[in-house]
Amino acid sequence: MLNPLEVDAEEERLRALARDLPDAQRKAFFQEATEQLRDPDTYAVLNWFFLAGLHHLYLGKWIKGLCNLAVFVAGIVLMFVRSVWLGLGLILLVTVWELWALFRAQIIVQDWNNRLYRDLLKDYGMFGEA
Repeated sequence: MLNPLEVDAEEERLRALARDLPDAQRKAFFQEATEQLRDPDTYAVLNWFFLAGLHHLYLGKWIKGLCNLAVFVAGIVLMFVRSVWLGLGLILLVTVWELWALFRAQIIVQDWNNRLYRDLLKDYGMFGEA
């Protein structure tokens, strides 16, 4: 489970490393990072309105997102074809599971952005320190 204090401290450490880059590299680093950073509000909106896993796709977690979507769609299909209760049960299961991600959107995306920073710092030769 993600610890908010640890994630905040990691973000500060990574930003400090990025600030220590030479001017040209620092500018390039932050331009590249800005293009790839994810927004917690967008993640939360995708989760809130589309409980079927689109927020996972936003972070590039394709397998998790597609599995979520498949279970959600299976629930809808089951409601109309086989058993309303089984279908509703699957949809409810996905909904309850994803509410946890909704309430933790800020920390989940902050951790994802920290991973992006680490990867970029590695590309800029700061891996030994990152």
